[in-house]
Amino acid sequence: MGLTIWCNTEFSESARDLLIEGTREHRLIWAEARSANVLESGTRDPQIAEADVLFGQPAVEDCFEYENVQWMEVTTSGYARYDSPEFKETLRDRGGVFTCAAEVFADPCAQHVLAMMLALGRNILPSHEAQLTDRAWAYEKRRYDSVLLTGQTVLMLGYGAIGRRLTELLMPFGMKLIAVRRQTRSERGVKIISEENLSSALAEADHVVNILPDNTSTRGYVNTRRLACCRPDAKFYNVGRGITVDERALIEALESGRLAAAYLDVFIEEPLPPEHPLWTTRNCYVTPHTAGGRRDQDEALVKHFLANLDRFTRGEEGMTGRIV
Repeated sequence: MGLTIWCNTEFSESARDLLIEGTREHRLIWAEARSANVLESGTRDPQIAEADVLFGQPAVEDCFEYENVQWMEVTTSGYARYDSPEFKETLRDRGGVFTCAAEVFADPCAQHVLAMMLALGRNILPSHEAQLTDRAWAYEKRRYDSVLLTGQTVLMLGYGAIGRRLTELLMPFGMKLIAVRRQTRSERGVKIISEENLSSALAEADHVVNILPDNTSTRGYVNTRRLACCRPDAKFYNVGRGITVDERALIEALESGRLAAAYLDVFIEEPLPPEHPLWTTRNCYVTPHTAGGRRDQDEALVKHFLANLDRFTRGEEGMTGRIV
């Protein structure tokens, strides 16, 4: 007997067809309220009472209420609304499984960070600004202010799927790669450190990459004290969550010259209001939460789910993005 699979994501037509074909041995039911924005929380849906598997962004209350759910996969890398001891313990007590789609977004986020590192290092951004304004031919300044990534030090705050992919992309540059996380087990190509060694690592880093998720221990993690540990020529990148950064402290560090530059893709308030000072802060570069974007996102999410569905139905280990 097949499973009943519930979904509340409004996929593209090709991804929807892929999901229908891939679940034809099962029963697929669609929520009445669906969203194409994977960051939005779903509304409650009584149809979950019939479901064994949830795919999308189910309401947290439904996950607690309906004990028949055996597995749920969210269509995001982050899972803050589900990240509580109560939620995980409830699912674990039922023998349930919880997975996220971190692998779908790891490569685009890592490439986004690399793109900005190269753009900042090679002075591409001020050259483009000159093209749009006075068209000044700043030959000597642009040429002799350009730097190489080769041999520089990168510190990653957090180390999961994005960090692993970024490590792979940066290794050919011969960079020194450091990451801080709670579990200090070794990883290929990167030195893992504990938080007690963070201050000295910040003082060493040319690039500080924030990949932290949103939870009670990470909110406001990048604050005045930690920014003060950074070198004045260091560059800061945030593709984690906006709430993990004290934006006022970051603005002060940039405006005072205690930090060379920042590239930000995520913010406490999104969309970032037009009057927000980050838009005009010295050497601050903004993209609208697009680091995880990819043209084939919907198809990639469905393929990730179907691969996990195959492992789940076979009772195999190795479901990717497994949290519980």
